[in-house]
Amino acid sequence: MSRSSRYFMAIIGTAWLFDAMDVALLSFIMPLLKVEWSLTAGQLGLVSASTSLGMVVGAPLCGLLADKYGRKNVLIGTLILFSLSNILLTLTQNVSAFIAIRFITGIGLGGELPVAATAVADRFQGKKQAKMLVVADSFWAIGWIIAALLSFFVMPKIGWRYTIIVASITVIFAFIMRRHLSDDPLKPQKSKQTLRSLWRSEHRRPLIVLGALWFVVMLSYYGMFLWLPSVLVLRGLPIVNSFGYTLLISFAQLPGYFFAVYLLDKLSRKRVLFIYLLGTIVSALAFGVAVSNTMVLVCGAFLSFFMLGTWGTLIALTPSQFPQEIRGTGMGTAQAVGRVGAVVGPFLVGMALEFNFSITSIWLGFVAILIVGVLILVTGISKEDDAYAKDLANAK
Repeated sequence: MSRSSRYFMAIIGTAWLFDAMDVALLSFIMPLLKVEWSLTAGQLGLVSASTSLGMVVGAPLCGLLADKYGRKNVLIGTLILFSLSNILLTLTQNVSAFIAIRFITGIGLGGELPVAATAVADRFQGKKQAKMLVVADSFWAIGWIIAALLSFFVMPKIGWRYTIIVASITVIFAFIMRRHLSDDPLKPQKSKQTLRSLWRSEHRRPLIVLGALWFVVMLSYYGMFLWLPSVLVLRGLPIVNSFGYTLLISFAQLPGYFFAVYLLDKLSRKRVLFIYLLGTIVSALAFGVAVSNTMVLVCGAFLSFFMLGTWGTLIALTPSQFPQEIRGTGMGTAQAVGRVGAVVGPFLVGMALEFNFSITSIWLGFVAILIVGVLILVTGISKEDDAYAKDLANAK
C-alpha cells in the first residue's frame, strides 16, 4: 500500500477497534452487573440485546445517510454518538437506565461499521478490496485485546464505570484522525431514489441472501462470545478467570483474519467463507462438549480463529455486491438484518439458561444454525462479481 492508503486504513481501522472494545467490555461487565443489581439470566440477555437492537436501527440509517451526505461526515457522527452515550452510561443506577442508554450507544456502533466498510470498498477494487476489508476487520481483534487489558488490570482497581470513561477518552484520538479523512467523491443521492434502487431485481436477491448470512453469523457470534465468560463461570472452570486465557482467545482472532487474507489471494470469497463456516461448526461442536481446562483453551482458540475469519470474509463479500451510489445503504441494510440475530442470540442463551438447558445443548443449537448458514451460502451465492473473478484469473 501507498503511504496515504496505510494512513487511511489506520483511520478506518479505529471503527472496528472501538466497536470491538465496546462489545468486549460489555461481556466483562455483565457478570459484575449481575452481582451489583441482582440480575437474572434473562435480564442479562436484555442488557446485551439492547445494544444490538440499537445497531438494527443504526446500520441501515447510517448507511443511507452515508450515501446521501458522505462517508466521512457519518463516520464522525457515529463516533460522537456512541462516545457521549457511553459516558452517560457511567451515571446509570439501575438496569432499566443501562438498557436505554445502551440502545442509543448501539445506534452509533451499528452505524459505524457498515459505513467504514463502505469507505474501504470505495477506495479499493477487486481482489485488493477484499483483502483490505479483512485487514480493516482485523482491528476488531486489537479492540478485544485492549478491552481484556482494561478488564483485568484497570477495572478491578477503579470499577466498571471509570473503566468506560477511560475507554471513551481514547476516542478523542480517533476523532482527530477522522477529521483528516479525504472528502467523499460521491454525488449526493436522494434517499427515496437510493431505496428504490436497492430493491431492484438485480440487487434484491443478493441483499436477501447476504442479510440471511449476516443473521446467522451475528446470532452465533454474539450468542456465544457475549456469554462466554458467564458460561465458563457456570461450568466451574477456573481458567476463565485467567488473563492468559482471555488474551489467547483474543490473539487467536488475528491469525484467523490474516489466514483469510492469504486465502483470498488464492480463492473466491465464497470458497473462503465456506471453509471458515465449516471450521466454526467443528470448533463450536468441540467447545460445546469440552470439559477440561485444556480442551476449553484449545477449542476456544479455534472457535475465535474461525468465527472472526468468517466475519471478516463476509465483510469482504458484502459491499462489492452493490454499486457505489447505494453501497452504504446495501451494506447497512444487510448488516441490520444480521443485527436482529445479534439481538436474538444472547437473549436465547439467557432464556435457555433460565430453563436449565445444558451448555452442551445450547452450543449444539449454534452448530445447527451455522449449518443453515452453509446451506444459504452454497445455494444463495452462485458466483463472484466479475471484477474479483477477473483478478483471480490474472493472478493465476
